[in-house]
Amino acid sequence: MIEATTTGLWDGLQPLLAGRSFTDLTHAFHPGQPHFPAFPDEIREPLFDLEKGDGFTAHRYSIIGQWGTHVDPPSHFIRGGRTLDQIPVEDMVLPLVILDITARVIANADATPTMEDVQAWESRNGAIAPGAFVALRTGWSLRWPDAGAMANRDDEGVSHTPGWSQEVLSFLIEERSVTAVGHEQTDTDPGLATSRQDFSLETYVLARNRWQIELMANLEGLPEAGAALIASWPKPFRGSGFPARVFAIH
Repeated sequence: MIEATTTGLWDGLQPLLAGRSFTDLTHAFHPGQPHFPAFPDEIREPLFDLEKGDGFTAHRYSIIGQWGTHVDPPSHFIRGGRTLDQIPVEDMVLPLVILDITARVIANADATPTMEDVQAWESRNGAIAPGAFVALRTGWSLRWPDAGAMANRDDEGVSHTPGWSQEVLSFLIEERSVTAVGHEQTDTDPGLATSRQDFSLETYVLARNRWQIELMANLEGLPEAGAALIASWPKPFRGSGFPARVFAIH
């Protein structure tokens, strides 16, 4: 009789991870960093401090949920939408798609992705897989942590930043059934829209029961296909957003 052998998951995973690159897609957050103008700044207070003779160091952090690289669940904009604790951990490990419009953003800060960008990506890599995480690469995170450069306002106070487009988000969600999207800017919507308080694209994404990661970092070094994205965050009961730790394996 042939005896069955059992291989632990880690034993099978180790060869897959050997030689892979790990890229942190997360900004380290801190007081004074760029953030949505209506939100307060972070307050960080050392309650105990080794440098002052205490036996340990512990800080109290006062932050808005949407702080630094963060996750937005549907409940951020949608009444009755899923909260952070209702997003299953299975959805935090996803195939990563990079949609790159960096060259156009260099020429035009208001650039947004088009269906031609998506079609070109699929002509090179095949159809975007259901359940993927699609990140919009714009190069905007290289401006971090300069708040003025991130907002990029003109003399009239209008922000000129890239963002998503309705046609591309509709295709990704309705036709390709992606799980989540992400971007380097502060907002889903481009600056021309947010300057007039138009957040319709973020509303659309969250209303379709998707989640998103905002203010991603280090997308410039990633392949446009073939990587895995891991996104994790704390689990506040009925939480409407929280800083996230996001990285790619490629």
